[in-house]
Amino acid sequence: MQLADQAASLTRWGLNHALPRAGIRAGARRGDLQAQLVMATGSGDAADAGETLPLDLFEEVRSRGPIHKSAFAYVTATHAVVKEVLGSPDVSAGVDFGVGGPLAPVRRWAERSTPIGPLTPPSLLSVEPPEHTRYRKLVTRVFSVKAVQGLRERTQEVADQLVDDLEGHDAGSVDLVEHYCAMLPVTVIADILGVPREDRNKVLEFGEGAAPSLDLGLPLGRFRAVERSLRAFELWLDDHLAAVRRNPGEDLLSQLVLAQDDEGVELTDVELKATAGLVLAAGFETTVNLLGNGIALLRRHPEQLRILLDDPALWPQAVDEVLRYDPPVLLTGRTVVRDTELGGQTIPRGSIVNTLLAGANRDPEVFTDPRRFDVTRENADQHVSFSSGRHYCLGAALARMEGEVGLRTLLARHPDLVIDDDAARRRTTRILRGYATLPARLAG
Repeated sequence: MQLADQAASLTRWGLNHALPRAGIRAGARRGDLQAQLVMATGSGDAADAGETLPLDLFEEVRSRGPIHKSAFAYVTATHAVVKEVLGSPDVSAGVDFGVGGPLAPVRRWAERSTPIGPLTPPSLLSVEPPEHTRYRKLVTRVFSVKAVQGLRERTQEVADQLVDDLEGHDAGSVDLVEHYCAMLPVTVIADILGVPREDRNKVLEFGEGAAPSLDLGLPLGRFRAVERSLRAFELWLDDHLAAVRRNPGEDLLSQLVLAQDDEGVELTDVELKATAGLVLAAGFETTVNLLGNGIALLRRHPEQLRILLDDPALWPQAVDEVLRYDPPVLLTGRTVVRDTELGGQTIPRGSIVNTLLAGANRDPEVFTDPRRFDVTRENADQHVSFSSGRHYCLGAALARMEGEVGLRTLLARHPDLVIDDDAARRRTTRILRGYATLPARLAG
């Protein structure tokens, strides 16, 4: 890396991670709720391998009103207000710290060399209409409910083969994340995107390496590792897209390369890489968490698994309850772009609003006895784990289908599998919640 690029990278880390991290730690010591919430997630310790979420902090946030102003941002764990914020035209995706004054030119200089990632424009997660509308329209058809149902048979084939492979392991422990939860969605999304079989492990590595890019307050070493992973992913995409252009097929990337919007304009190279990269990573990364969280929940609540084995028609409902109870994404941030009213309060332009998706999923105004895991919960699908509004998860239907097929296939064949709780580890990410490792024995 050139000296100027190293300086820019260090500056990005300082402005976007080091300074916020110092402020969050100081705020947590002073008792700031927002800071305490950030510090309460992402340990990855064995002690957090169970169902631990900062539920008391969620309730404390709600007790302060529909929307609470902390020292750093507004925050809400109220279901109705979370949906109001996510659907408001007066807020934009992402968190803009608004570094101004003499630092503004420095920030602009540093961010010119930012690698393409899930939160950098023109990613779907970071842009608003009309750009967002244009990009989303080009890929929506592939993730429609009808299109996803067409993938169900292939997903079932993959799940059956993966369970067969698990059964071929020695009688000892096998990591379900590595050999099942990750391999199912990455195989399906690779099929959708035309990724060669020999490159699928690379895609898994890129996804895992880029996941912390969603977080705030990364230490320098991890920040550098994330940027290296994002750059490597971009180089791989360059090669893969060039191969697709030379020999287009029926997959999504071939369609995106050739697609034109309503004005007859094709995606630029940067737009194509940002869109394809996000779809590729988002197409499996959160589903890995859904599967791991679901397996762990159902084994720790065997009476709930028995209900599903007795009545398989409840599996889709159970997937939504897993998403509600232990969501793959804990929160998402927004920036207010004009003075507006949210949760009955006037929120000034430039404010940051953090919506606690996991907290809204435990709102007792919506979910009866919200701390209870119940696969028969009739309104489980009212969770906000896929966000809401115009940024509602593009792959929600795909994730639900993969979750249903993946959980049912494994647990119907091995309902008595035993998880090694002492060896299980959560991911250390603060935004994404899932298992890094989930060792288990198929025979109890």
